[in-house]
Amino acid sequence: MIRFLKGLVLLPVAIVVVALAVANRDIVRLSFDPFSPDTPAFSLPLPLYALIFASVAIGIVCGGIGSWLGQSGTRRKSAERRREIRRLEGETERLRSHVAASEPAPAEAYPGLGGNRVALPAPR
Repeated sequence: MIRFLKGLVLLPVAIVVVALAVANRDIVRLSFDPFSPDTPAFSLPLPLYALIFASVAIGIVCGGIGSWLGQSGTRRKSAERRREIRRLEGETERLRSHVAASEPAPAEAYPGLGGNRVALPAPR
C-alpha cells in the first residue's frame, strides 16, 4: 500500500521535474562578480534547469539544518528524560530485589491487609 502511495505521489513529481528540465535547457551565465558585468571574473555557464535544481537542493539542506538546530532544546529534554527513566528503573529494580529478599511481615502487623505488605527502606 505504501509503495502504491509513493508511486502515486512521486510519478507526477518526476514528470514535472523532467518537463522542467526539457523546457529549460538553455545555457545561462551564473556570475559571482557584480562589479564587472561585461567580463565577470568568475562565472559559470549552466543550463537553467541545473541552476534551478541546485537552488532547490541548497534550500532543502539549509532548511534541514535550521530545523535540526531549532530542535536542540527538544533533543536535550528528551535525553534528560531518558536518563531519569533509566535512574528510576534502576531504583525500582533495587527496591523490588530488596522486597523479595526481605521476609514477609506477619499478618498481625497490618490488620486487614492480609499480610502482603513489607516496609521499604527510605530512598537515598
